[in-house]
Amino acid sequence: MTQSPIPTKQQILDWIAENPDQGAKRDIAKAFGLKGAAKIELKRLLKELSAEGQITRRKSHYHDQASLPPVTVLEILPADAMGDLWARPVEWAGPGEAPRIAFLTRRDDPAVGPGERVLARIAQGTEGPEARLIRKLGQARHRIVGIFRKGAEGGRITPIDKGEMNEWVVPPGATNDARDGELVEAEQSGPKGRMGLPRARVIERLGDPTAPRAVSLIAIHQHGIPDDFPDDVIAEADAELPAALGDREDLTGLPFVTIDPADARDRDDACFVAPDEDPANAGGFLLWVAIADVAHYVRPGSALDREARNRGNSTYFPDRVVPMLPDRLSGDLCSLHEHVPRAVLAVRMKVSAEGRKIAHRFTRGIIRSVASLEYAQVQAAQDGRPDDKTAPLVAEIIAPIYACYRALTRARAARQPLDLDLPERRIEIDEAGKVASVKFKERLDAHRLIEEFMVLANVAAAEELERLRRPLLYRVHEEPSPEKIDALREVAQASGFSLAKGQVLKTAHLNRLLSEAEGSEFDELINISTLRSMTQAYYAPQNLGHFGLALRSYAHFTSPIRRYSDLIVHRALIAGHGWGKDGLSRDDIAQLEDTAQHISETERRSMAAERDTTDRYLAAYLSERVGSEFTGRISGVQKFGAFVKLDETGADGLVPIRSVGREFFHYDRDAQQLIGADSGITLGIGQRVLVRLAEAVPVTGGLELELLELEGQAMPGAGRGGKRPFRPGRKSVAFKAKERAISRKVKRSRK
Repeated sequence: MTQSPIPTKQQILDWIAENPDQGAKRDIAKAFGLKGAAKIELKRLLKELSAEGQITRRKSHYHDQASLPPVTVLEILPADAMGDLWARPVEWAGPGEAPRIAFLTRRDDPAVGPGERVLARIAQGTEGPEARLIRKLGQARHRIVGIFRKGAEGGRITPIDKGEMNEWVVPPGATNDARDGELVEAEQSGPKGRMGLPRARVIERLGDPTAPRAVSLIAIHQHGIPDDFPDDVIAEADAELPAALGDREDLTGLPFVTIDPADARDRDDACFVAPDEDPANAGGFLLWVAIADVAHYVRPGSALDREARNRGNSTYFPDRVVPMLPDRLSGDLCSLHEHVPRAVLAVRMKVSAEGRKIAHRFTRGIIRSVASLEYAQVQAAQDGRPDDKTAPLVAEIIAPIYACYRALTRARAARQPLDLDLPERRIEIDEAGKVASVKFKERLDAHRLIEEFMVLANVAAAEELERLRRPLLYRVHEEPSPEKIDALREVAQASGFSLAKGQVLKTAHLNRLLSEAEGSEFDELINISTLRSMTQAYYAPQNLGHFGLALRSYAHFTSPIRRYSDLIVHRALIAGHGWGKDGLSRDDIAQLEDTAQHISETERRSMAAERDTTDRYLAAYLSERVGSEFTGRISGVQKFGAFVKLDETGADGLVPIRSVGREFFHYDRDAQQLIGADSGITLGIGQRVLVRLAEAVPVTGGLELELLELEGQAMPGAGRGGKRPFRPGRKSVAFKAKERAISRKVKRSRK
C-alpha cells in the first residue's frame, strides 16, 4: 500500500480552517492518510506551526489562529441601543481587530454583564458569527497601566495605580515592541510567573509618561474611558444641520443670556427673568430656563445615541475634556452661542415673592442668546463695576436675575437643603502642560443663582413627567444610614456640639450642626465628617427622593450635552407633549433600569478618573518642594497610616504609621483612630498637624508625609528643636466621645 505524501504546512493550515471542529492530530492524520512514520513527521510539522504562532493547541486539538474555534472563551461587551449583547474572543491572532460576535441567550441562561467571561459555542449565523453560552467563567482579565522596563527576556511593568503593589512580568513576544520607560496598557496573560509575579501582555503603548498632558491620558486608559469617537458617530454628527423653527415656539424675542466659567467648553443653559405682571403674584417673577435641545440631534437607536449611552457622561480634566458628544454638537449646534438661533427645550416658571415655584410650562422652541457672560463678569456688574458688555444689561437683565435669586434663597432657607462648606480647588495648567498654580475656586452669588435656577428647572421637569405619567430617570440621594449618623454624632459630641437623636433625620438638623461649628476650630472637621456620612447619589426609574436637596422629586434636565440622564428626561418630555418622533422610544423605556445602573457607574468612573488626575497633577506640582513643611488636618485613618489634607493645596498625603514611632499602633475602626500602645499617642480625624513632604511620586499621585507636630505638640524624634514634647495620652475627638458616652452610661446606672 502506497503511503500518502506528507502535506505541506499550508495544506495543514487550509484543512484546519475548513474543519475547525476536527482539530485533533489523529483527525489531521486520517484526513491526509498518514500512518506510521508519517505521523511522526506530522507531529513535527504541527509543533513548528505552533512555535511559529500560526496555530494554537488547546488540549489535543489544533486551531487556526486566524479563525474562530467552535468553542472558545469570550468577553461580554456592553449591550447596544437595541439591548442586544455582543462579545469578543479573549484570544485573537487573526488579521485586524477581533470580531464582534452576537451573543444569543436562552430563557434559562444565567444573566451575564459587560466584562464577564464565558465559555461559548460559536456558529456561523446569517449575519456573522453567533455565540451561545456553555458556562460562565467570571470577570475579564485584570488590566493595568504602568511603566514598561525592558529586560533580557521580555520585561516588567510597574503599575501607576497606588493600589497595585506588585510588578508584572512580560514574557518575550508579549511586549508589543514597547520601549524601556514607556507608558503602556497591559492585561493579565496567565498565572503567576517566576518569582511569584503575575504575567501580562502589552496591549497598547501610550508613550512618554513624563510628556505634557500625559497625566489625564493615564487616567483615561486606567479607568477605561472611551476617548475616540467611531467613524460612524463622527459622520452622523457632521451631517447634522441647525434645527429649523417649524412647529417650535419662537422665543428669539426674549433676551436670554448664558452665564458660565471663563473657560467654558460648552454653553447648554440660558436664563431670563422678568417681573411677573400678574396681580395674583405681586412681587413675583417669571423665570425662564432654556436648555439645548440635544434630543433633536441624538435620536434613539442612532450611532450617536449608542456612543452617548456608552460614555454616560462627559469627563473633565484640568487640561482636557472627554465629551459625551462630538464637538460638532457639544461645541457648536448644541451650544447656545450669543446672537445665534439655537433649538432648546425651555421651561417658564412663575416664582412667588417668597421664592416658591407656583406654576410652570414647558415648550420646545428656538432662542437667540443676547450675550455669553462669565460668572465674575456678571458679579462685578451687579456689584457696580460693569464692563462695556454688561453695562447695557444691568437694569433690564442682570438686576432681575439677582432679584429672583434673592427670592429663591428665602425659599431655600425654608427648605433647608444640606449646606456643606467644602471649597473646591482649581488646577491651572500652563501651555507646556505643567501645573502653573493651585487655587481654591471663588464662590460668588453668580455661581449660586445659576445653581438655584437649574435646581428649580430640574424639579419642574420631574413634576411635569409625573403629571404626564411618563417614565423617567430620577436623581436619587437616599438618607444616610443610622450607623453613619451615629458616628457623626460621636464626632459632634466630642467637639462640643450636638446632633438630635431619636427623631427622623432632616437636613435641617445637619445644617444646625454645621452652623454651630462654623468659624470654630472644628469647622472643617464637622464639614468633612458630615460629607462622609452621606450616601452616594445615583440614577433610578423609581422616585426615592433627594435627601441632600430636601426635595421629594428631582430629575436631571439641565445638561444633556454632558449627561445621558438629562437626554432621557428630554425625550420623555418630548414624548409626553407629542413634540416629535424623537421622544422616548420603547427600547429606551424597556432598558431604563439598565440605563440607570450603567450611567451611575460611568459617573463614578469619571469621578475616580478626575480625582486620580488631580492627585497626579498635585504630586507633580509638589515634587519640587520635597522637604518643605506644610500645615494640614487628618482627613482619614487606616491601619497602615493617617491621611492628611494639606491646607495650601488641598492635596491628600499619607503619614505611614511605621514612620510615627517604633511602638505598635492599635487601629480602632469604629472611632477612626490609631492609638500608640506605649505612648498613648492618638491619631484621629480632624486633628491639626504639621508635616514634612518626604516623597512625591507624580506617576502615581502618591504623597508621603512625615509627621512633625500633632495639635501643636512636637512628635518624638521629629527633630524640631525648641518645640514642646508630645504629652503621652493626648486624645483625639473620637476617643473623647467614647469616654463621655461611657461616663454617661455609668452615671445612669448608679442612679
